[in-house]
Amino acid sequence: MRIFAVVKIDEAIQLFATYVNTERRLAAGTVRYYVDGTERFGRYMAAQGVEQIEQISAQDVREWQMGLMEEGEAAGTVTKQIAALRAWFKFLRKKNYLEVDIMAKIAPPKRPKRLPVFFRENEAEQIYDTIYPEGYEGELDKLVLRMLYETGMRRSELANLTLGCINLDEPSIKVRGKRDKERIIPIENELAQNISRFIALRNKRMTELQAERPTAGNTDRLLVNSRGRAVSDGMIYLIVERYMSPRSNAERTSPHVFRHTFATHMLNEGANIDAIKELLGHSDLAATEVYTHVTREHLKETYKHAHPRATKK
Repeated sequence: MRIFAVVKIDEAIQLFATYVNTERRLAAGTVRYYVDGTERFGRYMAAQGVEQIEQISAQDVREWQMGLMEEGEAAGTVTKQIAALRAWFKFLRKKNYLEVDIMAKIAPPKRPKRLPVFFRENEAEQIYDTIYPEGYEGELDKLVLRMLYETGMRRSELANLTLGCINLDEPSIKVRGKRDKERIIPIENELAQNISRFIALRNKRMTELQAERPTAGNTDRLLVNSRGRAVSDGMIYLIVERYMSPRSNAERTSPHVFRHTFATHMLNEGANIDAIKELLGHSDLAATEVYTHVTREHLKETYKHAHPRATKK
């Protein structure tokens, strides 16, 4: 006979937050939306006078979901909230706080499929012709943009690269992705040379900073700014926005658009989809196959605008 502990909702949320952060070691962004989603649901249940997790029913979840949609929340946001609850209730069953799978018949709202946004080749190529600011920060900006485009890394993966991840002999980069899964991304010689030059600048700058203040610049991260601080996810986002927003017609200009661009351009050039899956670090081929739809749409558009018969009214 299984014994189920009695626990309050707010306590269960704190236990879950610790679990996803320390045991599961999920990405910071994932932890944030998991915890935010469960806390939001917890506030809703408190307003209904419910304090214990065993008092929660599937009907409560459905009513909360409907309330979010009636308030005008986007379908994508509601889907994330439901995913957070699903992970929370799974954790509660695993830890013997609940027996019933409350989420078994809860479905997220349907939303229209959106193709990934990507930069056109002529837009992406502009990062090689751009005149960057003189000095260290300009070299940093240039390397960030080129690494995003030529490796398809997530911005968190790029921010977390250490000097030990770089192999200039092969040349290649070892990337630690989601769930600590490692993959090796080969890089072309020009990018390897760019990285080598930046490392020399970086090490010189770190030596200068440490001469002024011994505790300064104490990090093994590859990407550090001129003050010796590791470049954050947010800084990478700002770099991409600064350079790509005035140069692209894409509806978004974020680091993740470079990831979509990497995959789309590789497919357009005939790369094998299984190879692209490995380079991106996808665990499921379905996540990579979405780019085949992008390339088909690109082909349709090219045909429509280029073929003599297609352009006739």
